[in-house]
Amino acid sequence: MSNTGNKNLKIAIDARMVARSGIGTCIQHWLKDVGYTIALGAPKDLVAYKMVPKHIPFICSIYGYKEQLKFPYRALYREKPDVLHIPHCNVPLFYRGKMVVTIHDLTHLIYPEFLPMKIVHWYFKFIFWFISKRADKIIVVSESTKRDLLRLYKTDESKIRVIPSGVGKEFVRKTPHEYDYLYKKFNIPRDKKILLYVGNLLPHKNLNGLLKGFAQMKGKENCRLIFVGKAFNGRTKATQEKELGIVDLTIHAGMVSQDDLVNFYNLADLFVLPSLYEGFGLPILEAFACGTPVACSNTSSMPEVGGNVANYFNPTDPASIADALEKSIDDKGKYDAEIDAWVSKFSWEDSAKKIRETIESLFL
Repeated sequence: MSNTGNKNLKIAIDARMVARSGIGTCIQHWLKDVGYTIALGAPKDLVAYKMVPKHIPFICSIYGYKEQLKFPYRALYREKPDVLHIPHCNVPLFYRGKMVVTIHDLTHLIYPEFLPMKIVHWYFKFIFWFISKRADKIIVVSESTKRDLLRLYKTDESKIRVIPSGVGKEFVRKTPHEYDYLYKKFNIPRDKKILLYVGNLLPHKNLNGLLKGFAQMKGKENCRLIFVGKAFNGRTKATQEKELGIVDLTIHAGMVSQDDLVNFYNLADLFVLPSLYEGFGLPILEAFACGTPVACSNTSSMPEVGGNVANYFNPTDPASIADALEKSIDDKGKYDAEIDAWVSKFSWEDSAKKIRETIESLFL
């Protein structure tokens, strides 16, 4: 691969996940600001990213052997990129050029009991081992993920760089008039305090722990716990919600638009993230940017993202969760200056700048 100077580097990115949430959100922002010249992915997903001059079609499901066989090795080699950035752990095993890999989390290794089959655990053990040996640079989104990587693999620490994620400019404070429509649209009672969860139902997200904690919360009758995310589309109330006697205190909003999401953050009196493990915990920043207090787990990366402005609990202890909810539910508006100062430390522009610097460092 040729190096034509740092300012004119040809940088490729595997952007197949751009249309998704989570890692997709990261890719969306990086495509705009890092300065990639080549993007791999589905043409329909990349059409909005004309700032990347070359698109190489790559349509294949994520995670599995088929993506290794269908990876567009020849088409990419013809473009002669100086670096390939893989923004997830799905690295092309037979690629021979310089490669920078972003690792967001090691959930599959930390909690193998949540995987459907043991062979999936072994697959990820191999993939992360391969990354630790093969990648020229490894970007992680938190110190927590870095510690996990160093603990599980004998990785050269000098090639690891921590680059936190940012928060989108669309996440801002709104006036009550702007989000008032949500009450009618989602049948939300106006006289109740609102607790909000945004995410999915994966086991490490610990939704059962949140339900148990909420059930023990004093004054829960004056609250509603709202679940936002695709996993809650058309989902009937869980058996546990009925067993805990909180079925009338929860609302499943399901998948919502980006505008609705921002407005939900603004509507909420408290955002709750009860995960057992997070590589970063982006919704914490999104809630803060909308002026909403956060109660979250005291594990993995969450204390890094929540800093001194979030309230923490032990996610395995319902009493600890209930206590944090009780102490936080009336905090909205009390610590706006502290929250704003904290959120200002995170930006996608800074994240992109540091990724670019990391890539360019390969040629110094």
